[in-house]
Amino acid sequence: MSQALTLARPYARAAFSLAQEAGRLPQWSALIGFAAQAAAVPEAHDAVVHPLAKADDLVELLLPPGDSDPTFRQFLAVLADNRRLALLPEIAGLFDQLRADAERVVKATVTSAQPLDAAELEMLRSSLRKRFGREVELATAVDAGLIGGAVIDTGEVVIDGSLRTKLARLGAALAN
Repeated sequence: MSQALTLARPYARAAFSLAQEAGRLPQWSALIGFAAQAAAVPEAHDAVVHPLAKADDLVELLLPPGDSDPTFRQFLAVLADNRRLALLPEIAGLFDQLRADAERVVKATVTSAQPLDAAELEMLRSSLRKRFGREVELATAVDAGLIGGAVIDTGEVVIDGSLRTKLARLGAALAN
């Protein structure tokens, strides 16, 4: 596990607790996502890691336009005071994982050889919902190199039903 993730974990948990107590998980997810993207912009990143940068200025730099959540502002201020704003991308990723677990949602990426239509995606979502006992959010991708079939990746489980893999297995079996 990387040191950045280790350092980011307590901040992500704290942010999650604050957001959950306030009943604002989706809003905080968007706020942290915005701040993480802003912190990753090269010019902003240079300011975030600069030892002479003022914490108040950095917080203003990373707040979304029109933000009025004082608790989130305070959270960014704590990160700035502790020189941890550079961890925002990791914090955002961990926060989203905690949110998905709390909301009992599995995020899956379906990579298929050809684009899937809405009916196929709904059948797939229904099957995955039964398998995992959770709601499923699907992201799609197309990789013609799969030849046919699909690969489903949930981060923890990979289901490879691609024709490319089946042909590779058949080739290996014939070679033995």
